[in-house]
Amino acid sequence: MSRPAQLAAFERLLNIMDDLRAQCPWDKKQTLQSLRHLTIEETYELGDAILDNDLQEVKKELGDLLLHIVFYAKIGSETGDFDIADVCHEICEKLIHRHPHIYGDVTVADEEEVKQNWEKLKLKEGKKSVLEGVPRSLPAMVKASRIQDKVKGVGFDWEQPEQVWEKVQEELGELQHEVATADHDRIESEFGDVLFSMINYARFLNVNPEDALERTNKKFIKRFQHLEKRATETGKKLADMTLAEMDVFWEEAKRM
Repeated sequence: MSRPAQLAAFERLLNIMDDLRAQCPWDKKQTLQSLRHLTIEETYELGDAILDNDLQEVKKELGDLLLHIVFYAKIGSETGDFDIADVCHEICEKLIHRHPHIYGDVTVADEEEVKQNWEKLKLKEGKKSVLEGVPRSLPAMVKASRIQDKVKGVGFDWEQPEQVWEKVQEELGELQHEVATADHDRIESEFGDVLFSMINYARFLNVNPEDALERTNKKFIKRFQHLEKRATETGKKLADMTLAEMDVFWEEAKRM
């Protein structure tokens, strides 16, 4: 699609948003706060579509997210705080400023140097900590990944994957020690350390831990639903089956 056609499509969405805000009872009532949880849901739905590699669904979910961005900008224009042009200009200026190797005279060797420069530039913009950009409301696993990625950008990182694996083993040993003490708070603390170190190790393996766990979730759901289906076909209830009986259908699901 040509650039004029793309701009025309975006203008069409802006016009529809104007109509909805003026005429639709539901759209009239929405605020930044009321839309927030819906935006989070839409983001997760986009994530699901990406994991499933369903490109048609990705397209649909991107549209839903774009609608939310336009909606927020419309509300901002009504209060006089910002509009969609301000939103676009803000991100454009940020991108230009943080890509001096494209729009300036800085030379970079690779992707890693780009990321390091990005974090240094953010500190120059007035941020007191490289971790300020990590949203407080992120799910814990995603937050851990972002924290580790951020500090890596300023050089605070392990040098070799083997070192990280040694840390994982160290944390597992500490967890086992606390399990023996039966102190719940200390067990929880050490369990968190194990998860944090495993997420760090995943980064060195170039594995996204959130994606990896979600793939396992989907795999487990599929196998368990097969187990339920097969139990129903044989006229049995799962609650009445032994683990050995259930394991037969579980192994069948794995082979499938």
